[in-house]
Amino acid sequence: MTDFTRKTPDDTTGPSTDRDAISAVRMSERLTAEVDAWAEAHGTVRSTAIRQLVELGLGAAPSADDFNSASHDPVVIEDLAVKQIDRLLDPSLSVAERERRIRRLTEGPPEFSDQRIDLPKPRK
Repeated sequence: MTDFTRKTPDDTTGPSTDRDAISAVRMSERLTAEVDAWAEAHGTVRSTAIRQLVELGLGAAPSADDFNSASHDPVVIEDLAVKQIDRLLDPSLSVAERERRIRRLTEGPPEFSDQRIDLPKPRK
């Protein structure tokens, strides 16, 4: 029986150990075609292309540390939210309507203002 997890010394498809895992991946025909095209353009085979694309994707994705190190400052977080919301809004909206929608999304409905932990508690 052949041990499929063992790599030969002349295998130069990437970093390997004696315990590299073999994983099956289910992809649509369209995605498979795109991966095959990428592999051909980069002079490699499908399995290596999938590994390289996954490594690229994981390297580009923000990690949990990125979010933690950014800041726990509510002002910074709200500024990031406002910028993202602004990018998503229809550019044909008036400035007043854009600001109203952003305010509504960042502050939330007034009936939940007493639930927010980032606002001071109302005096009774």
